[in-house]
Amino acid sequence: MDVYEAIEKRRTIRVYKKKATEDQIRKIILAGAKAPSGGNRQPWEFIIVDDEKIIDQLSEIKYQLNRKFPPQAGETQKEVESRAVSQKKSFENASVVAVCCGLEQAASAWLCVENISLAAVADGLGTGIVSYWGEAKKQAEKLLGIPADHELACVLKIGVPGEEGTPRKRRPEFSWLHQNRF
Repeated sequence: MDVYEAIEKRRTIRVYKKKATEDQIRKIILAGAKAPSGGNRQPWEFIIVDDEKIIDQLSEIKYQLNRKFPPQAGETQKEVESRAVSQKKSFENASVVAVCCGLEQAASAWLCVENISLAAVADGLGTGIVSYWGEAKKQAEKLLGIPADHELACVLKIGVPGEEGTPRKRRPEFSWLHQNRF
């Protein structure tokens, strides 16, 4: 699969049939580690999380975070709760990898995450990117034992897709392109 096809096929997966194997995880993490980084510092660190108790705690932290979202226009609190429950369930049957980076180096980590996501698609796997912020991020970092000079960029769920993923809504092509000035 060429890179353009992988870009088109990449979707956020929230339902997994089964976890990725350790060999698959290592292969796509290696692809991630080949991403460019500021000053070639390669500031990323990865934690393969296979302890089900830790995975459950990460999913609970995300669930509690998502429950705090206010309803969007025309939406009920019940719908917010339903989305939060779906996010929690999305950890089921997925391999989990925490992507960490040095403080103030998140841009490099996100380049790495994109490489991992595209490599996963090329290998027939799906990914879901989970972000944490505020107190929830501190809880996840503590749970994962991330040292004070690093931070959690995101948690990746990786596995054999159990769904196609939601089609992406895109702005019209080049509606976001400017020349010389905004």
